[in-house]
Amino acid sequence: MTPSPVQPPLRSAEHSPTRTRILDAFTGLLIDQGERSATLENVAAAAGLSKGGLLYHFGSKEALVQGLLTRLEELVAEDILQIRSAVAGPVDYLIRTSMSEGTPLDRTIAGAVRLAQGSHPLANTAVVSMRRQWLAVIEETVGDPDVAEAILLISDGLYFGSTITSAAHPAADVVSAARLDRLLAVIGRMTERTSTP
Repeated sequence: MTPSPVQPPLRSAEHSPTRTRILDAFTGLLIDQGERSATLENVAAAAGLSKGGLLYHFGSKEALVQGLLTRLEELVAEDILQIRSAVAGPVDYLIRTSMSEGTPLDRTIAGAVRLAQGSHPLANTAVVSMRRQWLAVIEETVGDPDVAEAILLISDGLYFGSTITSAAHPAADVVSAARLDRLLAVIGRMTERTSTP
């Protein structure tokens, strides 16, 4: 029997350009106007589709939420791989990438957080899971759960500060590379203390 030729993988409908556009529109509405404004009608309009066109890809608001949370899970998994393989180490990578720069991961986090703030249980679970994954990598690196938690809280603070700054004053108070170097030196001293017998 002749083996069948290997077929190239089909592009997943989960990642079609239209679905991506819809999720981008949904995320944008969540960030800019909140969950109440992210209705199916408004998402369809923001994505340049009819409501029927949106419903073909996402049959309900819950399906949109699940699509956004699946995207978050995928982007966080990619980020975890980047953290683990970072040349300067996981702590350096986490801190240096803790400012919101409008990347797909940043925007997806912001959308999920908006849903979690509205007491959406799946979004809340997804945000908690994301933080736990980062915490686990940092704890593996520094070997101390309390220091790892402190580092993650520093990361959270940098992220929060950058979202407030960019929203209120886009050019003001950006954390410079030199300031990050100083912060990482402080974190280095913290981790040295915990590793000293």
